[in-house]
Amino acid sequence: MTPEELVREHTVYACVMGSRAFGLATGDSDTDRRGVFLAPTPLFWRFEKPPTHVDGPAAEQFSWELERFCELALRNNPNVLECLHSPLVEHADATGRELLALRGAFLSRHAHGTFVRYAAGQRRKLDADVRQYGAPRWKHAMHLLRLLASCRDLLRTGELRVGVGDDRERLLAVKRGKVSWAETESRMNRLQDEADRALDSSPLPAEPDRARVEDFLLRTRRASALRDPLPLTRTA
Repeated sequence: MTPEELVREHTVYACVMGSRAFGLATGDSDTDRRGVFLAPTPLFWRFEKPPTHVDGPAAEQFSWELERFCELALRNNPNVLECLHSPLVEHADATGRELLALRGAFLSRHAHGTFVRYAAGQRRKLDADVRQYGAPRWKHAMHLLRLLASCRDLLRTGELRVGVGDDRERLLAVKRGKVSWAETESRMNRLQDEADRALDSSPLPAEPDRARVEDFLLRTRRASALRDPLPLTRTA
């Protein structure tokens, strides 16, 4: 079974991400699609394991195998958590709906560290652009502001909000280069400080509910073994 067939035939959850999910789409925005596929359990019994992720088969499409997706979500990976909370769900079968019902089990205060580390890496790239070219890549600056605000609000409320809501025009002004770098930096610093201060009083648990997620994964693997039997040997 090819990686492309795994995505086409075994996707349990699919959504639109990027600017369209964030509420920042403009006329030239791409449609970024993300998904989760469940590789049939018997494929794991071979020496050659199924892929942990697949790029494609459509343009701007990327999918994770369910176990890898859960691992990253338990680590509070920002891209994976945002995928799980996308407001633009295109497909969810019974397994996908159960995965969505587990959204709260993945969240923890570890989000502060993962979001902040990711933001710091993006900030270094922006600073390098300013030193080299005199200005940042404004689209990246906009998305960094969005990410920092999302982190702060997640720590404050315990809920991950993907859409930017009323901040749309302010953020698009940054993307268009209508806001100075000094002001943009100031906003980044303020959002970072607010996220840091929100950590100690956050309603999020210290750790994700790993046992609940693992129970879901085991049940799903067992059901797949019964539902999707495959030959154990390959023919020449």
